[in-house]
Amino acid sequence: MSDPTSATSEAVAEAGGGATLGKPRGLMGDAWRELRVRPLFWISIAIITLVLLIAIFPGLFAHADPNLGMLSRSRKPPSGEAWFGYDQQGYDVYARAIYGTRASLLVGLLATIGVVILGSVLGILSGFYGGWLDAVLSRVSDIFVGIPFVLGAIVILTSLNTAGQGGAVRIISLVVLSIAALSWPVAMRIMRSAAITAKQQDYVKAARALGASPTRIIVRHMLPNCLAPVLVYSTIALGAFIGAEATLSYLGVGLRNPVVSWGVMINDAKDYIRVAPHALLFPSAFLTVTVLAFVMLGDAVREALDPKLR
Repeated sequence: MSDPTSATSEAVAEAGGGATLGKPRGLMGDAWRELRVRPLFWISIAIITLVLLIAIFPGLFAHADPNLGMLSRSRKPPSGEAWFGYDQQGYDVYARAIYGTRASLLVGLLATIGVVILGSVLGILSGFYGGWLDAVLSRVSDIFVGIPFVLGAIVILTSLNTAGQGGAVRIISLVVLSIAALSWPVAMRIMRSAAITAKQQDYVKAARALGASPTRIIVRHMLPNCLAPVLVYSTIALGAFIGAEATLSYLGVGLRNPVVSWGVMINDAKDYIRVAPHALLFPSAFLTVTVLAFVMLGDAVREALDPKLR
């Protein structure tokens, strides 16, 4: 006669896809199981990986000097010598698009890190403590939300860089600062909402009853369970911030020479779109595909982490 306990264990193991009894998958395990069967997830990962490789090792993809301009080849169309042609100043558009990946990606990444750190810290403190702290931080975030992004960025960038000069590090830092300063309220509200929900859970109440300090409750118990929605937002926001950098550079207040970025290239080519459309088309294509890849990745991760959307 067979052991019913053994039969039950085998049935549970088969139903769980071979998972070991007593070791259920967590949220991330379920999300990964859902993600790995999504074609859009792998397509976005492939594009983002390629973009990262281009940003880290641009010399592997382009051998021409992106800062070498020759007026004798101004506005020449794409050819075997220059795949994307030349712009108004005689720069190799392909080389500049490749080398411009680093600055565009760097701005988006640093701005995302700043927004997530600032917004998450303020949001979890606001949601955990509530009261006057929550009221003050919520009103401050409302003020920043009410500032139009482009107008606010123009004011910040023109105020902090009145001379219009500076090296690459200063120029990039100012753009990152302006984007982070105007975008943190979204991350703060997401984290605040998650913290308010987590604060009502039994594991937090149990930690309070055992005498755990507020710092320990926030760091060890609440933060790991509140990160998922912020991580989803950060993935989508990274692509949005890359687009924001291009917008500011197009308006002439973002990145500029000597920095090479997609936004700078679009700004340089906008006045010659009729006579040299290739100078605008290719950096715009790089920008569009990269932003789309991050948006697709964010959507896939959001659907995988939220059981209601599966």
